[in-house]
Amino acid sequence: MILLRRLFLSSLGRKYLMAASGGVLVAFVTGHFVGNLQVFLGPETLNAYAHFLESTPELVWPVRCGLLAVILVHGWTATTLTLENRAARPVPYARAELVAASYASRTMIWSGMIIDGFVVYHLLHYTVRVASVNLTGQDFAAFTYTLKSGAVCRDVHRMVINGFSQPIVAVGYLVGVGLLCWHLSHGLGALFQSLGLKNSVWETRIDRAGVLVAAGLFAGYASIPVAALLGYR
Repeated sequence: MILLRRLFLSSLGRKYLMAASGGVLVAFVTGHFVGNLQVFLGPETLNAYAHFLESTPELVWPVRCGLLAVILVHGWTATTLTLENRAARPVPYARAELVAASYASRTMIWSGMIIDGFVVYHLLHYTVRVASVNLTGQDFAAFTYTLKSGAVCRDVHRMVINGFSQPIVAVGYLVGVGLLCWHLSHGLGALFQSLGLKNSVWETRIDRAGVLVAAGLFAGYASIPVAALLGYR
């Protein structure tokens, strides 16, 4: 109990919590990235994967609940630490210090809030399948597919392609994913720094690795709506 109190009440403890929760979210974003790219392997592969997840609620729901808890912890620690830092230094930073700090690092709290809104829309679009938000006039919940095994499942492949064939949705997704990767470009370096694993020798390499990982994730995620807009079926 004392350890938990220190984690949640001390600024150092919250930095550790923010770093750890950020690491979990990076792992999820990467895993989700790999799953999404199966859209290029055709309807059978992607729909079989989606059917497996949907047919194992004992696996999916604990993961969903755990992710929600991690997101809440990450958002709370980021907000409270930001407010404390601002209260500790009410005088604005000098211009030289602002130049030294990356733009991503100075907008982390705002990009995080926009990303939260994007995630809610994304869930309504493809997970809850609210027809009014997909802007196609189609009911994604009615899309079905028969696997080679004979099982009838949701046609996730068709949902993804049809959903991103709507230009407004595709552009909105690109903006949302872009902000997410912008957030990660700084967050990965900050994670190592919060855990005390970033020093003067490795700082530049870690920061560059963070940018490269974020760029790779963006390219992969962006390839799906771009392909749909270009007519991929």
